[in-house]
Formats: sequence, structure tokens, C-alpha cells
Amino acid sequence: MAEKIIVIGAGPGGLAAAMLLASKGYKVDIYEKQSFVGGRNGSVTMDGYTFDIGPTFLSMPEIAEELFEASGRNLHDYVDLRELSMMYELIFKDKKVKMYKDPEALSEEIERHYPGNSEGYTRFMNDTRKKMERLKPILQSPMDRYYQYISWKVLRALPQLSLGKSLYSVLSDYFTEHELRLAFTFQSKYLGMSPWECPGAFSILSFMEHEYGIFHPIGGLNQLSKAMARVVKEHGGSIHLGSGVKKLWIENGNDVKGIITENGERVAADEVIINGDFAHVMTNLVEEGVLKKYSKEKLKKKKYSCSTFMIYLGIDKQYNLPHHSIVFAEDYRRNVEEITKTFTLSEDPSIYIQNASVTDPTLAPPGHSTLYILAPVPNNVSGIDWTENEQTFRDLVLDAVESKTGLENIRDHIKVEKVISPHHWETDFNIYEGATFNLGHQLTQMMALRPHNKFEELEHCWLVGGGTHPGSGLPTILESARITTNMLMNEDPSHSFTKEQTMEEAL
Repeated sequence: MAEKIIVIGAGPGGLAAAMLLASKGYKVDIYEKQSFVGGRNGSVTMDGYTFDIGPTFLSMPEIAEELFEASGRNLHDYVDLRELSMMYELIFKDKKVKMYKDPEALSEEIERHYPGNSEGYTRFMNDTRKKMERLKPILQSPMDRYYQYISWKVLRALPQLSLGKSLYSVLSDYFTEHELRLAFTFQSKYLGMSPWECPGAFSILSFMEHEYGIFHPIGGLNQLSKAMARVVKEHGGSIHLGSGVKKLWIENGNDVKGIITENGERVAADEVIINGDFAHVMTNLVEEGVLKKYSKEKLKKKKYSCSTFMIYLGIDKQYNLPHHSIVFAEDYRRNVEEITKTFTLSEDPSIYIQNASVTDPTLAPPGHSTLYILAPVPNNVSGIDWTENEQTFRDLVLDAVESKTGLENIRDHIKVEKVISPHHWETDFNIYEGATFNLGHQLTQMMALRPHNKFEELEHCWLVGGGTHPGSGLPTILESARITTNMLMNEDPSHSFTKEQTMEEAL
């Protein structure tokens, strides 16, 4: 019987797993290097300004609702969710396109800018709704055996996988205009990939936003992590902040007995769940020679996502800018290739801007606001020296924001500022090569070809987070926690399950 479980990392995947397990009576201890919960889904506060570190909106909130319900709690007792009727504004060279949740309003906006293309939007939603129905069973259940590729749920989904087609190619079947295709493919950046290389199956990303909406939790998306941490504690779990893990405690070749903390303490556990960045953990927390499939040398050869350059600004005024804005480079494809192929810093980057204070006054002092600015950039495989380039690129990004959005004199109104470069992602957040979105999502690194939820190289070791199935992105990370904990409990003869929780039902 598994009684004591250690979770390494208090990111959303680790917190969700701990919440589910603690609610079922397991003794759960989370060890987190940082002084706060959430990891990339945490927050930073400076002089009264609060910023989400990474993700900035919640999509498919029903997944979080289901996890809280499975833990005997109601998500809405902990988090105040506000749906955005205008999800985001897309800023191109000569136009601004508002992307509404309401299909009728969005169809009118599409016709206003791209006459004749609203019919394609309707077809896209209807077709991708069917795709989502077929893919959901794959995204919600384990995929760690090759024979599962010939299971009914996979065979049934095959026609919907758009095998051999890129995401951009799939959207070309629906829209005649390049900009409109980008409007439904830029979400591949959530995976750190190019829409011209991202598998066509990921058209579900934009569908999810349009079908289920985009939500802002008052206080920031970090509130989800804080809520899960509260539930963990309510069920008797413990969270050890500022307590990094130095090594996995491994005996008899590959049997994980617990952890060795940074202060040298050995802490035993029946099972260990890893929520740290996969490649970082396997490179640094496991002694050389233990791993074969995921040795240091083989990890170096894997494909990784892009990174992100972050600027967090506390502003002493409020700007007339939507909650979410995406500024597209004039030559978007060239910009994407600079990020993913040539590994160079763009002179015309694409930029995401969150101006959350238009929705949430709790994030800044009265009359002030927060600006969260993100530019996708190459990961650290590029060899870019960020100590030399950080200030120059920061200035280039701010210049682009001012010129393309109409926000004037931003620098004159900055009260607080923080920058996170790919270098900081690697050194401060333990992210391998600063690849913010983890392992790439090429078909060669998906499903059974991704590190398994029950980690295949170590005994009593489990994975949650973006480095395992089903992949990166907050909804899928939460799903990874559900998959992993159901597998773990299914192997524990001391626990009984409802039909919905059994592995047989998942498969």
C-alpha cells in the first residue's frame, strides 16, 4: 500500500496531483525550491503591483472544476472567474481585429475585415468540434504503450488527427486570408512551436478558446495555484516552500525510495511524483548512468520549445488597451523561423500584451495598472548571450509596443519593472535550456513517444506537467495530474474506485 507520497515541485500539475491524492487519504508532502507556490503559474508582487509569472488566462475551466469536485471542493468557492466577452485583439500592420467569444459578433468582425470568410469560421468550429470529441479520450487517458495506438479510441480519432498536415495547412482549408489563418494558428506558440511545423491536430487549441471561452481569475491566474495549495492543506497535505530537492534517492539501480533535499536530508516515500521540468530533473536529480532512454546525451538531442522574453511593468496610469492583445510581426513567418530555426533575435518580434487592470482593479494601486509583455524568442540552444542583449531587446520590444499599439511614453510611467529572459528561466526556474514550454510537441515526441506518466525508467516514480502526456498548456497539465493520480491509485489495492476512475474505463 502506498501511504506516503512526495511531490517534487508546486507547479499546477504537482498541486493538482497532491490535491487529488490528499483528498483520498494519502499523506502528501510537496517540496518546492521557490518561496511561493505555482512555479510558472505563480505570481510576483512589487510595491502593490501583482503579475502572473507565466500563464495569464484559464481556458476549459471545467477541467479545474472537475478536479476540485473530485477533491470534495467547489472551484468557485476559491476562485472568482470572469469570462472575457472580447477574448483578445489581434494587431496587424494596418488593422486591429477583435476576437469575440460570441459567434455572431465574431462572424460580423470577420466579414468586416475579411469579406466572405465568416462561413469558413463556422465550418472550422463545426469540424473541430468533432475532432475535439474524438481526441478528448486520448488527452484524458494514459498513452504509454504502443499497442494503445491500435485501440478503438485512437483508431476512431485517426481521421481527425490531420496526419501529414501542419496547423497552418489545416486552417488554409477554412480561410482565404493569411492574417485570418494566423488568427487561428498563433496558439501554437502556447506549445512553443511554429504553425507551419505544429501538427494539424492542434487546431483544437484555438477551438478550445472559441468554444469554451477565456476566463480571468480576479487576482490573476496564480489564484488557481494558490487555491489548489489551500485544498492540499485542508486535506492534511504539507507544502515545504524554500525546500529544493538535490537528488532522487535511488537504490538497487532504479528503485526510487524518496528524495535527498538540498540540505542533505533523506526523506522516504512510497511513491514520488515529479512536477519539475522534465529534462532539468533527469539531468540534475538523477545520477549519471542510471537512465538510458533519457540519459543526458539523449536529452540533448531532443527537440525543445522556444523560450520567452518577459517584461512586467507597474504603470502609474491606465491605458485604453484590451485585456489581451497580440501584436504580429509584419513578416510573421520570418519571425517564427528566427525563433525556431535560425535562432536569432528578431528586429520585428511578435508580442503578447496583457493589460489585466481593465478587468481586475486588485492588481495595481488605484488609477495605476500592470502591463505584462511577452515576446517569444529562441531557447538557450541558440547560444544568445542575454547578459549582452537583454537591455537592447527590452528597448526594442517597448518601442514596438508603443509604435504598434498607440501606447505613448510607456517609459515615463514605469514605477516598477522586472525582466525574465531565457537565461533567467534556466537559472532561476530550473527550465532546461530556458525552453519555457518544455519538450517540443512534434509527433515524434507525443503520446507514447513522450515520457510516460508512470515514468518508464524508474520504479515508484511518476510524472506530471508539460513534459509528460498529454503535453504543455495549463488544461493539459491539469489532465496529466488526473491521468497520473488515477494510474497510481489504480495500482494501489488499498483504494477502491468508481467506474469513472478505473483504468479500464480510461482505456
